[in-house]
Amino acid sequence: MKIHPLITDSDALAALIARLATHDFVAVDTEFMRENTYWPELCLIQIASPEEAAAIDPMADGIDLTPLWDLLVDNEDVLKVFHAGGQDLEIVYNVTGKTPQPLFDTQIAAMALGYGEQVGYSNLIESMLGHALDKGARFTDWSRRPLDKRQIDYAIGDVTHLATIFPRMVSKLRKTGRGLWLDEEMERLADPSSFAFDPEDAWKRLKLPSRNPQVLGRLKVLAAWREKEARGKNLPRGRIVKDDTLADIAGHPPKTQDDLAKVRGLSAGWRNNDIGARMMAALENAQPLSPDELPERGPSRPGLTKDGALVADLLKLLLKIKAKETGVAAKLIARSDELEALAAGVRRDLAILSGWRFDEFGRDALDLVEGRLAFATRGGKLKMTRTTEEQEA
Repeated sequence: MKIHPLITDSDALAALIARLATHDFVAVDTEFMRENTYWPELCLIQIASPEEAAAIDPMADGIDLTPLWDLLVDNEDVLKVFHAGGQDLEIVYNVTGKTPQPLFDTQIAAMALGYGEQVGYSNLIESMLGHALDKGARFTDWSRRPLDKRQIDYAIGDVTHLATIFPRMVSKLRKTGRGLWLDEEMERLADPSSFAFDPEDAWKRLKLPSRNPQVLGRLKVLAAWREKEARGKNLPRGRIVKDDTLADIAGHPPKTQDDLAKVRGLSAGWRNNDIGARMMAALENAQPLSPDELPERGPSRPGLTKDGALVADLLKLLLKIKAKETGVAAKLIARSDELEALAAGVRRDLAILSGWRFDEFGRDALDLVEGRLAFATRGGKLKMTRTTEEQEA
């Protein structure tokens, strides 16, 4: 595979993208910094086909990244391969308002191939290629320039290995018949709505101090205000106001801006600065949450009785057995809340009751809940067995 020098100009990038666009897939990775900013700071983009690989410097003066974004989000003839690509997709969405299509995530595929749950990239490479990755540059400050050869080689290595293991993973998926299983997962991962975040919904991500409509109404406007401040200043939310402080203010609102100086977590300057004034203006507009907006007191699905909880535990045991038998990560097959819902009597809108999940697990799970399947021990080993009624039927 040909490895190019760091790409820092528009012409070299356009030529590279034109060649990459002729391939069936490209492997993609990014390096970014987000410790001190609201928006992830894109510092490096690595991309590879089976024939060539390069790192692209998005911080280079005058570089036009348009051909790259067009390839990632508008060219549907080229599959984009990532590993644990959630944050990479977020960056692409922040820039373009779109997500890469079509998409393949090797971490999700690894779960279907028996490599465990959320297997790390280096562990996956070591398992599939038999050699360890150089981790020497993983703590690099990717925003600093210039980058040295070792750093660039380290970064490009991520996509060259990805381009190598992807065809092997596809071959294994075809042999096991599990390729179609992943379509739904990849569509969910690439759903743009996952990355579109309305500041008015920011309060839903916080630990709620109470269910009081007045308190939650104040928390809603405070969280939206902080989100807008953080975006406008490009600072982490906690640098504006910490979560606990927001909750305290929502529960015990200051009467005047001067009272902000008495709030734990705020400095004395808040009594007369502009940001304090904006916070107070947000509070003045707070309205109690309507009944439709109030969070549920408990799970939206039927609650579990004591017996139901025991059934849920049996379903979790069944899931472990099935995951071991099939070599598929349990997390990919079913979530705990689905098992609890099934145990509580839910029979609709559960992923485990349709498609491949039903064939691999849901059918037996339903039989267990409805008494057609039981556990037994034979020779000291736990086995599943059909009940007498089921056998007679």
